[in-house]
Amino acid sequence: MNIGEASKASGVSTKMIRYYESIGLIKAPLRTESGYRVYSEAEVHSLRFISQARDLGFSVEQMGDLLALWRDRGRASADVKAIASSHIGELEAKVKSLQSMIGSLRHLADHCQGDDRPDCPIIDGFATGRAPRNIKRFPRFGVTDIVPARSRAR
Repeated sequence: MNIGEASKASGVSTKMIRYYESIGLIKAPLRTESGYRVYSEAEVHSLRFISQARDLGFSVEQMGDLLALWRDRGRASADVKAIASSHIGELEAKVKSLQSMIGSLRHLADHCQGDDRPDCPIIDGFATGRAPRNIKRFPRFGVTDIVPARSRAR
């Protein structure tokens, strides 16, 4: 099947299929004489596997490790569980971070009158640097990581 059909069958966009090929997550498929990609059912199955792993938030590196284990019939399930357990810890940290961000923002929003006046503790907190400072970048997830105020360096 061509890339459009493979995309439809797997639920992975054509753009992502090309990306996964470019980084080596999946091998480049055979091509017709005119240069069109031709995907087998096995390649589509791999794309479905990737889609499921991606939906659960695994990184590209983790997906590569999982794919390698999936293809290795002699794998130890402990290796798969270790990757999943590590990812669970990362997700739990993300949830904790998001909950802390919600709490900080809720605190600021609760102190804003939300009326016609220009005074706003949210804007003032950001502008003066008095907004909660227990936030640092958490690039892995594209959000921030909340560090308890007592553990911050002053």
